[in-house]
Amino acid sequence: MIVAYACLALSMSLVGSYVALSKPLAAVIPVLLLAWMRFGIGAIAMIRWLKKPPDEPKLTPETKRLLFLESFFGNFLFTLCMMYGVSLTGAVYAGVIMAAIPAVVALMSWIFLGERFGWRIWGAIVLAATGIAVLALSTPHAHGAGFARAPENSTGQTLLGVLLLFGAVICEAAYSVIGKRLTQSMSPKRITSLINLWGFALSTPMGLYVAMQFEFRAVPASMWALLVFYALAACIWTVWLWMTGLKRVPAAQGGVFTVLLPVSAALVGVLVLGESLDTLQFLALGIALTGVVLATLPPGARR
Repeated sequence: MIVAYACLALSMSLVGSYVALSKPLAAVIPVLLLAWMRFGIGAIAMIRWLKKPPDEPKLTPETKRLLFLESFFGNFLFTLCMMYGVSLTGAVYAGVIMAAIPAVVALMSWIFLGERFGWRIWGAIVLAATGIAVLALSTPHAHGAGFARAPENSTGQTLLGVLLLFGAVICEAAYSVIGKRLTQSMSPKRITSLINLWGFALSTPMGLYVAMQFEFRAVPASMWALLVFYALAACIWTVWLWMTGLKRVPAAQGGVFTVLLPVSAALVGVLVLGESLDTLQFLALGIALTGVVLATLPPGARR
């Protein structure tokens, strides 16, 4: 069980880091092209994982639908919402909003799976919404000196970025719920490779169109190295680690480890990208993380 916990913790930490590091990538590579190249690099790296193991049952129509939905929400839509949202706001914003994931997972479980939960989950949902509302009131900041500075965002752009990041939260929650179902009949490696292949297929038309008009020689070598890390982390390492952990840990318990996602995203934004954390943003992060703690405390835990 310790190994499963370690896999979940490392997965969420890596997700938070690549969410933050997508900010400088999106500044030099169009988001649609970036998503396509991410899935392409992942497909090449995982080509051997596509082969069906001898002991794995044949894919049923329901499993195929779940694989498509897992990729559509957890890979394709999540990538677009997250990268566009981070490009309009920043890693600190992403960190606060991603803290809503445990509450949204619980809410989706209640809506779609009929699971019941008590006042703590409702309290976590209220705190997550409050944190996002406080964040929307904070002032956008210029970002790291080590990267090209983007023009200051308007209030409208910031609000759009917040909405896109919350869309990424919903996609990540759907990814967690569907992923638990898939691990019951498939290996983590096979799930990882198949949903990445679907992501590559979904992003190819738009990616090819943007690639034909893009000047690849203008991208510095450091950004290509960062792209490879981003692709491997997003397509392979985080997915495989998460599915490996979920195979032994209940989905609700796995939600505890999503606390590491907003923390790592905010830390990378401040320590690596040079973003600032003003009073309102710090307050929003605190409120959101309080909601995470409230949602993930074990039943019967004392105050």
